[in-house]
Amino acid sequence: MINKRIIGRYTGDRRGPLLVIFGAMHGNETAGVHALDLLFKMLEVEPITNPKFSFKGRVIGLTGNMAAFKAGQRFIDQDLNRCWTTECIDKAFHANKNSEVSEFSEIRSVIRIIRREIEDYKPKKIAFLDLHTFSTTGGVFVLTPEDHESILAGIELGIPVITGFTKGLHGTSVEYFNEENLGLPTVSLSFECGQHADPLSINRAIAAMINCMKVVGCIGEEHIENQHNDLLVEHSKNAPKLSRLLMKHLIQPGDGFVMEPGFTNFQPVAKGTLLAKDIHGPIYAPFDGMILMPLYQALGEEGFFIVEPYEINS
Repeated sequence: MINKRIIGRYTGDRRGPLLVIFGAMHGNETAGVHALDLLFKMLEVEPITNPKFSFKGRVIGLTGNMAAFKAGQRFIDQDLNRCWTTECIDKAFHANKNSEVSEFSEIRSVIRIIRREIEDYKPKKIAFLDLHTFSTTGGVFVLTPEDHESILAGIELGIPVITGFTKGLHGTSVEYFNEENLGLPTVSLSFECGQHADPLSINRAIAAMINCMKVVGCIGEEHIENQHNDLLVEHSKNAPKLSRLLMKHLIQPGDGFVMEPGFTNFQPVAKGTLLAKDIHGPIYAPFDGMILMPLYQALGEEGFFIVEPYEINS
């Protein structure tokens, strides 16, 4: 079992961006960690098998929530991917060590590593890719913040892009890791690469990482094998290229939320469709749209999301 914060680091033969890739920001989402382990093994042998291979910049892979990853659960005390706010980070660095939540130590460790990498490599640009999986079935997608460059980078990955999540879902990695907080031009993406237990989620994570390295300028198009693009296209072919968040259903403690069975990512739902039930009664779709990330696991703060397609110039 992989049991370390820094899964790997690879520095190219030419200067370029710093690319930080997270796996297991949620501890039960293990595909990203295994994909990163395989990626660094591939990068080590690539110059040997391909003498023309050239890499610009540095890529580092990190396990997000180490304690939760070891425990095989989403989080220990608080959802780490809802803790990336200035308020929560300030608490993490000034917490009473005897009473702090487990995720505070994760925050301190991750931020200190990133600061050291920036100080050591002194990049002119930094990119983040956060790898996730979900509890339902259906197409893969990328979540981006609202900045134009991140949205365009997401589109270039060749994966459906969902915008608006930083307005409706606070404390995610893509919301925090930006130019304002890091002092460098920043691209930040979160890739949902498939169902938790699907072995192909690892393959799709590898494909997305390789495509991301191309998009941010670490490797050239000539070093991308068609199979990587084909894998991502195959698992997102029925989804719109660009969608935005319309709503989320927030679960309160004690709600007893239960999702109706059978919903998958990007499944169209009409206004009035029964989506779930809780102690307050049935929960219906408030308007037409497509459902995203219906919750079919015990832990989670959001029951489902509804999105709609749109054009980038609308």
